[in-house]
Amino acid sequence: MKFQHLLIAASMTVFLFTSCKNEEKKMEPKLKEETITYTGDSITMNGYVVYDENMDGPRPAVLVVHEWWGQNDYSRSRAKQLAELGYIAMAVDMYGNGAQADNPDSAGKLAMPFYQDPEMAKRRFDAAREKLKTYTQTDSTRIAAIGYCFGGAQVLNMAKLGDDLKGVVSFHGNLNVVPARKDLLKAQILVCHGAVDPFVPQTEVDQFKKQMDSIGAKYTFRAYDSATHAFTNPNATAMGQKFNIPIAYNAAADSASWKDMKEFFNNIFK
Repeated sequence: MKFQHLLIAASMTVFLFTSCKNEEKKMEPKLKEETITYTGDSITMNGYVVYDENMDGPRPAVLVVHEWWGQNDYSRSRAKQLAELGYIAMAVDMYGNGAQADNPDSAGKLAMPFYQDPEMAKRRFDAAREKLKTYTQTDSTRIAAIGYCFGGAQVLNMAKLGDDLKGVVSFHGNLNVVPARKDLLKAQILVCHGAVDPFVPQTEVDQFKKQMDSIGAKYTFRAYDSATHAFTNPNATAMGQKFNIPIAYNAAADSASWKDMKEFFNNIFK
């Protein structure tokens, strides 16, 4: 009798373990990736949309704005990571026609018009946002944006220009391209900054904080020790050495800033 009880207990243990493993398999994301085109500001732009097919119904959406190199594998990889977290994500194409740069000179030429004409940048960003809203997987009441370097500056600009976003996250982006206005700002802001970033000096940080405080903005500023410009991109160190520019990957800052972003989204998407 005792043996039978042990056998039953062992069988139940195997059954529960197997059930748990099967449940884990069911919960693994099944990513749907789509390369799309959309139009805005009189140009065609190439986007990349990704979401988990195993999830039902609408979910929060996140737009990913690229570095000054253009929309490439790096920004698409971040969109995939967001989809694995349960969001629908879109890597946007600010430059249009999938334009990319392979050196700082051409990157600067592509990026400069967006700093000079933030309203033009807003038209292109809004075209991407409206495209993302057409997906049934998108909860149009819960949309955010993240950006890297050039993209970090752009998402901050979108927030300051009054875009209807729950929040924006800037990773190692410039801070003060557009002045902050209380009557326009709707989004909460998270800035993930490299503490030794020569492209975003302390004077710029101080000015940004002063502006945000003056209008009572909801923002969080994180500075990561020993992190310089482009600290989230694993390719940054090699690119910095190739072109003799002060950019480098920092694994600790990359991990910490992604964690800070996840906590930020958990709060704004409640």
